[in-house]
Amino acid sequence: MKLKSLFLVAFVMMAPAAAAKAFPLVRIDAGQLIGRTLDGVDSFKDLPYAAPPTGAMRWRPPQPVQPWRLPRDAGEVGAMCVQPYQPGDPGVGPLPMSEDCLNLNVWTPTERAGPLPVMVWIHGGGYNNGSGTARLYDGANLARRDVVLVTLNYRLGRLGFFDHPALAAERPAGEPAGNYGLMDMIAALEWVRENIAVFGGDPEQVTIFGESAGGVAVTQLMVSPKARGLFSKAIVQSGLGRQQGVVLAEAEGESLRSTRVRGAEWARDAGVQPTAEALRAVAADRLMRPAPSIYGGDLVINDGIIIQHDIVTAFEAGEEAPVPLIIGTNSAEFWWIKPGDDTPYARFDDALTEAQIAELMQGYGGPETYDAHIISDVIFNEPARHLARTHARNGHPTYLYRFDVVSEGNNEPHEGATHASERPYVFDTLYSVRWDFPRDQQVATQMAGYWTEFAKFGDPNGEGRLRWPDLRGEVDQLLEFTNDGPAIRAVPNTERLDLIERLYDKAVREGAVEPSAGEAGTPPQRR
Repeated sequence: MKLKSLFLVAFVMMAPAAAAKAFPLVRIDAGQLIGRTLDGVDSFKDLPYAAPPTGAMRWRPPQPVQPWRLPRDAGEVGAMCVQPYQPGDPGVGPLPMSEDCLNLNVWTPTERAGPLPVMVWIHGGGYNNGSGTARLYDGANLARRDVVLVTLNYRLGRLGFFDHPALAAERPAGEPAGNYGLMDMIAALEWVRENIAVFGGDPEQVTIFGESAGGVAVTQLMVSPKARGLFSKAIVQSGLGRQQGVVLAEAEGESLRSTRVRGAEWARDAGVQPTAEALRAVAADRLMRPAPSIYGGDLVINDGIIIQHDIVTAFEAGEEAPVPLIIGTNSAEFWWIKPGDDTPYARFDDALTEAQIAELMQGYGGPETYDAHIISDVIFNEPARHLARTHARNGHPTYLYRFDVVSEGNNEPHEGATHASERPYVFDTLYSVRWDFPRDQQVATQMAGYWTEFAKFGDPNGEGRLRWPDLRGEVDQLLEFTNDGPAIRAVPNTERLDLIERLYDKAVREGAVEPSAGEAGTPPQRR
């Protein structure tokens, strides 16, 4: 324990009444916590929700936290998970980083009446980088809207999504494998269920929300049997949707590049001996090279226990969590990526015939429009619309949005609202990216208001807000956030989205794209 933390503990224990106003003291299952109070919000940071996944616990499901005896100083964020460090990314927290990173942070109003709804944020970063400790995700301004806000870290890259024959050989029968990052998220949600009432939160009213890979995680948790009942609402921001999971291990006689085969290939190329002991001895930074891809098949795993089926397959079978959903995308997600670029995101057309590509180009009115929009449409816009319409058809409240706001402080090249640019508006943390202009603040107030209203009631609409249509009754209507305020409009470019949907469906029917089932799994039947 740091010296200043020791002094704080002594002060709180010796003068609890004097300390209470600035240093709130709470007790959770594992022990006491000393938080901080600032401007009407109590915060508690670096709270371990699982034991360190280090040494023999690398590539094992999260284990229980060991209780502590003295009060724990919860005044500063903890280590972020090991990743290729990108200090210029506002979604990345401060150093240090460590394998001992399974921590979360809580913000709650100092004055509160009755249990409050809980919002649990899952950060993006392609399952390779990012952290819940970033200043961008400070939860104070959302907490001031009478919610309890939680952010978390989870294992990334090959530390979070990996398997190898040597690991499988030593694994107890029936133990889930591969999706360690998702297991971390589930462990964090279990922690919330058991502990959040101490912070004034209602464990029965939990909204999970995330962006990019965090949005992918939200949809995966929606279809995971192990996460069922741990949340009551979901928000997906630019969360892909059509990505295919890789099976954990191929069945006998099959020749697939399963997660286990990919793990063996990586170890061979890295010169690592094929033993569990040698794998666990590899330096964490070596596991980052080369970077695995969330869209290239390395990090989305249908392991058969945590995740059994692809997202679209499960939604179409009606097997997703029956909870209210907000889902949407930004107007110019990946505008800078063009077909044929050297990135997995640009290789979607490998499975298309020349005639199909020509049909797509015609649907876009020519190659220039096709090059500008096809990547964003294929990866984000069509999948979000498809999942939204499917969830609504399954009978669940569904709200579709489009974010088309560009700050006057955004000096980077853009063709609209780029990927991830909505985050400081959702969190009302425009100061973290220096976009705190009056017009931007109006949008942040609107978005944070819709998001927190949804967390409270499962419906984002409220007094004084433009009514956001529910897709169950108003098909292909969305709420668009613009520089001039929110507006209700029809989903734009439905003709080309319909064309992409037909090509996806045709590829599945013809076997070019197969709905993936988990290890020893079978595709679900429509209920």
